[in-house]
Amino acid sequence: MQSFKTFSFWLVLTLTLSATAGCSSWVYRINIPQGNFLEQSDVDKLRVNMTREQVLYVLGKPVAEDSFDKNTWHYLYVFNLGRSNEQRKSLTINFENDKLVSLSGDYEQPSEFNTPLEQE
Repeated sequence: MQSFKTFSFWLVLTLTLSATAGCSSWVYRINIPQGNFLEQSDVDKLRVNMTREQVLYVLGKPVAEDSFDKNTWHYLYVFNLGRSNEQRKSLTINFENDKLVSLSGDYEQPSEFNTPLEQE
């Protein structure tokens, strides 16, 4: 009789936990932005022939630097990962001889990008 009660207890507990596992969408999850949050106004400050230090000053340190190509920086941003209103943005910056030569990604290229900054 005791083993039947123990078995019943574990059976009920297992069924209860299995049923509540399906309710995980009810659990509140905090929205944590990950990566570099950039606005178009930040990207608009970029100009061809900017040095790496100038790009760092404008955009900050990139999330990822290509291990095999030191001339490529990746700025990535993710918000609400895995949800229906997930936001993803990326910006890839390329350098040649430590000077900015191109950018690509989810941001518009600045209208004055091809106009270099004046050298002092």
